[in-house]
Amino acid sequence: MAKTFKLEIITPDRVVYASDTVESVTLPGMEGYLGILANHAPLVTGLGIGELDLRCADGSEEMVAISGGFAEVSDNKVTVLADSAELASEIDVERAERSLHRAEERLAAHTPDIDIDRAHAALARAMLRLKLARRVNK
Repeated sequence: MAKTFKLEIITPDRVVYASDTVESVTLPGMEGYLGILANHAPLVTGLGIGELDLRCADGSEEMVAISGGFAEVSDNKVTVLADSAELASEIDVERAERSLHRAEERLAAHTPDIDIDRAHAALARAMLRLKLARRVNK
């Protein structure tokens, strides 16, 4: 039997995912992706915009779009406190496409009142959400 640990993915709005039978998780760290297995050393890390992948003992897998926050690994538990997180199966493709178009328009406008970093982050989030939604809906 595989070794497992507890994983919770929490946003300010809700608990997105919780299970105590997770075998592995891959997180989008600030400096690159990190892999976590059972009995991992304690760790606290910032999260970027990216895909969180997890695998459970029953063989099921989930993909989650993560946008910023922190992850803590301690006592065989991973807690993800994310600014935003969505299960790939819950992503509204039309809404993500609208977000992508808005971000592209903001970047193309080249007006001085546009926060370029924020527009690039919005574009990255929309592209991630679309990628995951399309992968799930194949």
